Amino acid sequence: MAPRFPSLSALRAFEAAARHLNFGRAGNELFVTHSAVSKQIRLLEEELGVTLFERRNRAVFLTAAGRRLLGTMSEVFRQISDCCDEIKRGGSAPLVVSCEPTFTQRWLIPRLPQFNALHPDIEVHVLAAGGPVSFDRSHIDLALRRSDFSWSPELFVETVVEERVGPVCAPRLLVAGGDDILSLPRIHSATRRDAWARYLADNRIGDPNPPGSHVFEHFYLSIEAAIAGLGAAIGPEPLVADAVESGQLVAPRGFSSNGYSYILLSRLAFEGDARKRDFLTWLRGQFGS
Repeated sequence: MAPRFPSLSALRAFEAAARHLNFGRAGNELFVTHSAVSKQIRLLEEELGVTLFERRNRAVFLTAAGRRLLGTMSEVFRQISDCCDEIKRGGSAPLVVSCEPTFTQRWLIPRLPQFNALHPDIEVHVLAAGGPVSFDRSHIDLALRRSDFSWSPELFVETVVEERVGPVCAPRLLVAGGDDILSLPRIHSATRRDAWARYLADNRIGDPNPPGSHVFEHFYLSIEAAIAGLGAAIGPEPLVADAVESGQLVAPRGFSSNGYSYILLSRLAFEGDARKRDFLTWLRGQFGS
């Protein structure tokens, strides 16, 4: 049996009145009278058995129950609007993907031609951004992130691949300075300042206290510094794989899991959008996952 809901007309009237905190403006938006809005809200309050508005000095204010219902109704109406927009656009709209900047530069962009060849009907727009994501403000479809932050439980999240990291350096440094990469000067990124300490702790390695260090503002710059021969950096495997394959970097200790993953987030279910499913499947295929 389908769940029983209050009148959709009453819910719509409540959402407009709660958003405006004015029954008259709500009526103008819905093309009905002030009294019609008032009647719908009164019926809704009677059905729910709670007061949704407090009326004081010819003004209305939401009660705690009203604020809770407004939050839910706003989210529901937004999801309905987004879903209808996606249905109307069909497959013609671009897939807007927000992606970690370093991941964008070192992994995604070099491989996008492969995705375009497989899916010529899907136009991908890439925005470089990291950390928490606002789908409302950014107008994006997907966010590719490292799982090092908290996200809303309302989002749909799919794991792409677990992150594996290891120390990397220019090959000439090991030839000239010995065979232990841990003895080289360390390169740090301000955005992951604990990367070295975490790697050593996770792998139960004693710190040899190498001479000197360099700090760069962005993670991408720390990888470039390693390629330039300034020392050794902790590199996530996907972000340094091409440089290792080309011989620009070496990773003599390999890569190990650090407890994080790369994830793909969406405000709407992946099942409802073939473009999102295709992009997720392609990403996982690139990593053999």
